[in-house]
Amino acid sequence: MIVVKVGGSAGIDYDAVCADLAVRWQSGERLVLVHGGSGETNRVAEALGHPPRFVTSPSGYTSRFTDRQTLEIFEMVYCGKMNKGIVERLQRLGINAVGLSGLDGRIFEGRHKDSVRAVENGKVKVLRGDHTGTVERVNTGLIELLLSAGYLPVLTPPAASYEGVAINVDGDRAAAALAVALKADALLLLSNVPGLLRDYPDETTLIREIPADQVEEYLTFAQDRMKKKVLGAAEAVQGGVRRVIFGDARAGQPVTSALGGAGTVVS
Repeated sequence: MIVVKVGGSAGIDYDAVCADLAVRWQSGERLVLVHGGSGETNRVAEALGHPPRFVTSPSGYTSRFTDRQTLEIFEMVYCGKMNKGIVERLQRLGINAVGLSGLDGRIFEGRHKDSVRAVENGKVKVLRGDHTGTVERVNTGLIELLLSAGYLPVLTPPAASYEGVAINVDGDRAAAALAVALKADALLLLSNVPGLLRDYPDETTLIREIPADQVEEYLTFAQDRMKKKVLGAAEAVQGGVRRVIFGDARAGQPVTSALGGAGTVVS
């Protein structure tokens, strides 16, 4: 079982990712794909006159402040354009993919956090009206049902709160929770960089290996959204996933290259 998470930033080659997944699926591998859509969501939000607002927590993590209107734009892009675009690519390659959000069947479930602490102008403020959370439970029964029937699941945030409210969750940490719940052999976190860089954005400073018990120590090298990827990797290996790989989704055979050791390997 391999869980592949592909991000939503500029430069990602979804055609290459899907073509590589299709070959591996047809060879009999069990795969689940999780995807993001942040870049396109930002573009659409700007076009709709409700530009994205990003906040930084006191601990240094950056996230999207998700009021109700932002959530609806987020769902439109992630669950609509991005999800169905990926499903269509796989269908054209002969793979019977099924696209679902974490809200469907409560695939991803967690606690709704309606306020967030953010640092603005050097001061910590409490912002209310947020629709975010963290995945705490995964409906593996539905995923296994799809896999056993020959369907490749293509999953995306949002998740469902315990009260049934849609919540924005980090895709990398959701993929990590999924990998742990499915007892996956590997979790691939593919983005628009070759892996974790010691000196971002210098790609020659790629960190090739991270011992599983030292993942959190490498947070100092992670910039912006890469912090969540490192945190997700730590949660995955602590939960029993044998390998987590930060790989490059910009060209070539992203899945095969990552599984072959390209990128940053946490084990």
